[in-house]
Amino acid sequence: MKTVRVLVGTRKGAFILTSDERRAAWTVQGPLFAGWEVYHLKGSPVDPNRIYASQSSSWFGQVIQRSDDGGATWNTPGGEKIPGPYDPPGGLSNRFAYEGETGTHLWYDGTQHPWEFKRVWHLEPSLTDVNTVYAGVEDAALFKTTNGGATWQELPALRKAKGHLWQPGAGGMCLHTILLDPKNEKRIFVAISAAGAFRTDDGGASWKPITKGLKSQYELPDPDADVGHCVHNMTLHPSRPDTLFMQKHWDVLRSDNAGDLWREVSGNLPSDFGFPIAVHAHEPETIYVVPIKSDSEHYPPEGKLRVYRSRSGGNEWEALTSGLPQQDCYVNVLRDAMAVDTCASCGIYFGTSGGQVYASADSGDHWAPIVRDLPPVTSVEVQVF
Repeated sequence: MKTVRVLVGTRKGAFILTSDERRAAWTVQGPLFAGWEVYHLKGSPVDPNRIYASQSSSWFGQVIQRSDDGGATWNTPGGEKIPGPYDPPGGLSNRFAYEGETGTHLWYDGTQHPWEFKRVWHLEPSLTDVNTVYAGVEDAALFKTTNGGATWQELPALRKAKGHLWQPGAGGMCLHTILLDPKNEKRIFVAISAAGAFRTDDGGASWKPITKGLKSQYELPDPDADVGHCVHNMTLHPSRPDTLFMQKHWDVLRSDNAGDLWREVSGNLPSDFGFPIAVHAHEPETIYVVPIKSDSEHYPPEGKLRVYRSRSGGNEWEALTSGLPQQDCYVNVLRDAMAVDTCASCGIYFGTSGGQVYASADSGDHWAPIVRDLPPVTSVEVQVF
C-alpha cells in the first residue's frame, strides 16, 4: 500500500502528516524548526526521501534545510550552524547573492529602491535530478542549485525583463510560483507579486512577460501593461503543460498557449479574489480555487469556507462544502497552501491561517480536518510513494 506524506509549513515551524493511501488516519510529526517561519517544504519527484525546506527569521536570516530520510533528520547543505534563540543575528542570508550590478526596482511610493534579499518563498525541485532545485525569493529573483542546496546561483536574465518597473504587492515583491514543464526541460514559468508572469524557453537565458489578456484596472495606470500585474498563483497539469490556470489579484484565468494569451474563467464564483489554484491529478480540466471576499477582507464570503471546483476548466463552478465550516469562519488560505495527491481517488489538501489542514480523499466531495490548531499555515505539499 502506498504512503501519503503531507508537508506543512507554518509561521512557527513545520509539520509532516503521514497516512496510507486510504487517508483515514494520520500521524503528526513536528514541530520541526520550532519558532522559525517555514515558508515552504517540498520533496523531490526523483527521491521522496529528499525534502527541502525554507526556514526564515527576521533576526537570523534565511536557512535552507535538507532531509535525506523523509524528514526524520535534517541538515544545512552549506554547513552553517543554526543559531540558538539567544545567539546574535546569523547573517546566513548571504548564500543568496544577486549577480552583477543589481540596479533598482520600484518601491511602494513609486521611487526607485535597491534590490535586497529577504527570504526564500518557494522551492521547486527538478523533475529529473535530485540535487537540482529552483528557489523563488524576495526581492523577486530566481535562484538555482545543482549540488543539493550547498550553493545557489541567480538566473539574472529574469530581472532584465523590465525588472526596474517591478513593484512590491502588499506582501512584498516575491517570486512565489515556479512551474517546470515536464515535456520541455528548458521551459519554466514563474509568477511574481506584483510584477506578473514570465516564461523562459531556453533554460533561463532569456525571459518574456506572459501577461497578454490580463487586466489590472485598479492596480496599473495602463491596465494592459506587460509587467505590474499582481499574479497570486499559477498551475498546470503535467499531461498538458501548455494549458495554464491562474489566480490573479482579481480574476481566475486560463491560457491554452503557454501564457501567450489569457482569458477570464471566473464565471459564477462568489468572488474572483483568492490565492491558491490547483488542478486535479487525473482530470486536466478540473480545477480548484478558494474564493476570499476581497483584497482588504481576507476571509471567505459570508464566513463560509468553500472550495470551488470547475470540471470544465473554468466558468462553471460548484461549491464544495461537506465537512467545511459554513458559518462564522474567517480564515484565509495562502497561495502555496493547497496541494493535490496522485492517488487513484485524487486527494485535495489545504491549510488555513487558523492552523487547520483539511483533506478530501474523493476529489473534493467530502472534507475533514486532519490536524487542527497549528500555527498559521503558509504552505502545503503532498507526496505519494
